Amino acid sequence: MAIKDEPKQANGIPTENTYPLDSLEAQRAKYGKLIDLNGDEFLLPTYTIKDVYTAIPKHCFERNVWKSLSYVVQDVAGAALTFYVFHKFVTPESVPSYPVRFALWTLYGFINGLFGLGIWVLAHECGHHAFSTSKVFDDIMGLILHSSLLVPYFSWRVSHRNHHKAIGNMATDTSFVPVTRLSYAQRFGKTIESIAEYSEDSPIYTFFYLLFHQLLDWPVYMFIMIGMGETWFEKQVKMGRTKEKRNEDATLPRDAKFIVITDIALMVTLSVLYWIGSTYGWWNLAVWYGVPYLWTNHWLMSLTFLHHSDPSLPHYNPSTWTFTRGAATTIDRDFGIFGGLLFHNIMDTHVLHHHISTIPHYHAMEATAALRKVMGVHYKSDDSGRGIWNFMVNYWKNATSCTWVEPSEGAVGEGKDILFYRNRIGVGVPPAAVIKVKGGEEGF
Repeated sequence: MAIKDEPKQANGIPTENTYPLDSLEAQRAKYGKLIDLNGDEFLLPTYTIKDVYTAIPKHCFERNVWKSLSYVVQDVAGAALTFYVFHKFVTPESVPSYPVRFALWTLYGFINGLFGLGIWVLAHECGHHAFSTSKVFDDIMGLILHSSLLVPYFSWRVSHRNHHKAIGNMATDTSFVPVTRLSYAQRFGKTIESIAEYSEDSPIYTFFYLLFHQLLDWPVYMFIMIGMGETWFEKQVKMGRTKEKRNEDATLPRDAKFIVITDIALMVTLSVLYWIGSTYGWWNLAVWYGVPYLWTNHWLMSLTFLHHSDPSLPHYNPSTWTFTRGAATTIDRDFGIFGGLLFHNIMDTHVLHHHISTIPHYHAMEATAALRKVMGVHYKSDDSGRGIWNFMVNYWKNATSCTWVEPSEGAVGEGKDILFYRNRIGVGVPPAAVIKVKGGEEGF
């Protein structure tokens, strides 16, 4: 089944049909009242991607390979200098106290994890052809940078492209898709009626969930979605996760040669790491590379989660999904000095990124300012604060309150295919009442 209102190409600019709902009154007549977790009435976007392209200054689309490379030099040099300083000066001879050395090398892992995410973001730009004007050069750079972080570049690029094409679509999106109330209830062997009253030990459950999420989710995702992509998708269809046909841009035989190149690049990286471990010691390898690697994955998973999880954000079933609506199901956040200097503004320009992914990060702030004028009230940003502490506080809050998605209680017709976060811990708008319908099934 084709996705409804998927954007078409007209002179290189995506266009689409959107419902003419310019007011809450018009929207209520068609969909009923749509209420997000905060209790605010949600207004569906009516602008088009063509409006966005028209509003953004033309120079924001320009890619300068030398400027892009300068950021690669900055991040690689920063990581190398950090290693040199700690390796030379944080030694038993210079710092006799083991606890102090342990604390300093822990700091090293944190710092180089920040540089690692910066490198990841630049490889991510290569995958979107936002690094230079040459796709071949972008792929070469992306392959080198991502492989250094043990990311299978070409496999990731295919999967990530599908995420962008189906962002916010409950059936076909491939990343950070929330569970429905039914799926959440089935996880605990409950009914969708009783799950609202059911409460496991929330802090402990959430802690271990986030521990798995931060340390293992990314490697597991790469293994399942990339290494076993076709098998994984077919299992989802059988389980009722989606009835949609697989996106036509999923891994195809034409991608096979690039997957082989990816595997070779990863083997080169693993061989280098093996040589370092066998030559200088496996414990040293764990400290020098392993700990920064875990920090990089931590930042990657947490910032991506916060891009796509917020009490104000909706999700859509296929009948109500459009590309513009999906692109607006993300939120910008302010990470302070690290966000601009080391994370290349990926935190505070992610809404733009899902509208137009080929704009390089050094033009993204200006382009976001133009985008905000087009989106108006549909633009979402977190204004609660900035910096690492606020980031982690919001991470915990969203992880506990954004538990599942379901229709608003006042939704009617296709409005029941527009879903909002709810939870069983009493935060925000309570879950909808469940009624018994014909056949003993439960429904809203």
